[in-house]
Amino acid sequence: MRIILVGPPGAGKGTQAARLVDSYNIPHISTGDMLRAAVAAKTELGKQADECMSRGDLVPDGLVIAMTVERLGQPDCARGFMLDGFPRTRAQAFALTDALEKAAIVLDAVVLIEVPDDQIVGRIVGRRSDPETGKIYHLSFQPPPPEIVDRLVQRKDDTEDACRARLAKYHAETAPIVDYYAEQGRLKRVDGVGSADEVELRIKAALA
Repeated sequence: MRIILVGPPGAGKGTQAARLVDSYNIPHISTGDMLRAAVAAKTELGKQADECMSRGDLVPDGLVIAMTVERLGQPDCARGFMLDGFPRTRAQAFALTDALEKAAIVLDAVVLIEVPDDQIVGRIVGRRSDPETGKIYHLSFQPPPPEIVDRLVQRKDDTEDACRARLAKYHAETAPIVDYYAEQGRLKRVDGVGSADEVELRIKAALA
């Protein structure tokens, strides 16, 4: 199963990715993790990426795509993969499709987890973390024990203003990608509202 996972921040992509890679026995490929691994391994492409980042520049799309195709060609991806965090623009999606075709890698589906913005805001703004244990709580969905409430902290990007800014950026970047993969017939829309078990079942039904 060769999948790209798409969805807004707070939609539950991390939770579902962990479940699906276990179910299908495929690796979870995050572009951020992939870049760091290539730099640490000092591969040729990793060295080029490191030079860009050392200058404070963004890693060019062409280089990210080359690294992605190289990673997807490794033995652990023979049974499939779940790609997360890339592509982010229509141009990247088009270039990735071209590169995958040249590498004879066929993409099975693009799974879009959909959750209304207001629910996303509620999920994110209510999050709190425990600086002593690192555990994440939610004031409504997973309340912390009363004795630790006073020490919990809210991340700076978990405020409502920051959340809505991230959502606006997500919609601006992702809408063209959604349209592109829909035109290809690869897009699978999944309702992300409900329990993690319910969402997982919907994703598997869409992929089936």
